Amino acid sequence: MPSKFESYQKRRLASSYISVVISIALVLFMVGVLGLVLLKSTLVSNRVKEKVAITLFLKDNVNRKQINSFKESIQKEVFTKRVIYTSKTQAAKQYSKEIGEDFMKFLGENPLKNGIDIYLKADFVTPEKMEELESRFLKNAFVADVSYDKPLINILTKNIKRISFWLLALSGFFSLVAIILINSAIRLSIYSKRFNIKTMQMVGATKGFIRKPFIWQGIKLGIIGAILALIGLGLVIYYLDSLAPSLRLLKDYVTISYLVAGVLLSAFIITWLSTFFATQRLLNLQTEELYY
Repeated sequence: MPSKFESYQKRRLASSYISVVISIALVLFMVGVLGLVLLKSTLVSNRVKEKVAITLFLKDNVNRKQINSFKESIQKEVFTKRVIYTSKTQAAKQYSKEIGEDFMKFLGENPLKNGIDIYLKADFVTPEKMEELESRFLKNAFVADVSYDKPLINILTKNIKRISFWLLALSGFFSLVAIILINSAIRLSIYSKRFNIKTMQMVGATKGFIRKPFIWQGIKLGIIGAILALIGLGLVIYYLDSLAPSLRLLKDYVTISYLVAGVLLSAFIITWLSTFFATQRLLNLQTEELYY
């Protein structure tokens, strides 16, 4: 009879552990997917920003040596991603190709100017910083005019801020849900052992001594759940990479490292805190309260 009871208790305990691990894995998988979207959305928005250029039209009296020197000085600036020089001859050919006829035959001369396209780093593609750069370059002796798409910059900045806000809000919401769900699963698991905890307490075991094995058990279950979640995330990343190779998900080692570290760290912290407070609550219960 005792052996049957013991086997029943073991099966019940194993079932409890499995349910906790599955709960942790599912929640961390959900949070990991959201983290992946958040990280990649930042990279995608930065790529879009870095395709925006500010064009400097140079004065006609600026010679090639001065242009090269000016171009090199711009390349060294902290805001510069890359610099492309386009001569007035190249610009005329390109414009003629776009309109389908040689406009210089009618004008008799080339009215275009030599230009330098400056592609900025993502952090500098904002209306305020672009205006600062415009004012700065207009004061330069080599520059005749400065041009960039102001409406595009305003719309781009506004949309990115809006998307980032909602993604962060969604991340915060799911993180809170994750903490609540994992905490509930661990509390239920520990609650089933409340009589064992109270018995240990009655024979003189300290709270720290009683709490320690539960915390380690909770952390182990959390790490197992995190590993299962990471396996699921790996399959999702592999599938998305085959659908959209341009995102370079499998080769984005920085994003993958952040995801792995974030999932493991979340599992460790949440399970540790949840187990600590769950055991602390049971340790503070009176004997008659164990039945409610």
